[in-house]
Amino acid sequence: MHVGDAADVELDANQMDARPITLYEGPVESFLEESLGALDPGTRLYGQVWTSGPQVVVRYYEAKPPRGDTVPICAVARLGRGQMRKKPESKPGTAILDYSGALAFVVDSFR
Repeated sequence: MHVGDAADVELDANQMDARPITLYEGPVESFLEESLGALDPGTRLYGQVWTSGPQVVVRYYEAKPPRGDTVPICAVARLGRGQMRKKPESKPGTAILDYSGALAFVVDSFR
């Protein structure tokens, strides 16, 4: 895997294909829909969601392939055109988004 590699991800494995989707501040389990480097589709990504700003922030720190050991990862969820911007009706500690999917981008560090 290299910095900048990306793959489609369902942001919350418990709300796959939901529209809209509600993300909650705290731990999250996401789901890779396609390969990301050596990680196969179906790999679970574990990370953290922050909802305090105008856009939701999702950072991943661990990946669990369908067959294999858990491995560390440094990745973030991103979408263009403000699509990670939470809807105005989002309550504190939540982020309502129009889409359940995003791209998981490998990064070299969290900023």
